[in-house]
Amino acid sequence: MNDAGPPATRTGSIVVPNAAGLHARPAVKLTQTAKGFSSRIEFALAPDGPWIDAKSPVKVMRAKAAKGVTLHFRATGADADAALSAMLELAASGFGEE
Repeated sequence: MNDAGPPATRTGSIVVPNAAGLHARPAVKLTQTAKGFSSRIEFALAPDGPWIDAKSPVKVMRAKAAKGVTLHFRATGADADAALSAMLELAASGFGEE
């Protein structure tokens, strides 16, 4: 019997710093980073959603997050802490474009 309980969920938010926002290149970097974790990773443009699968390039690009928009992240799973940290660090770096 496994009494580990439900997987951990971690949340955090950050403002999109890069001038072009979350366009194609940053969207691909975000999805590639998210796919490196086993946790479910989602983001939203509002604190209460709707939540977008961060591992789907099409869904990430469809969000069209502009500069100055707050991205709200949530990660659920065994590596949720590391996943959330990686997402926040990537966004803080301007998705590698700043």
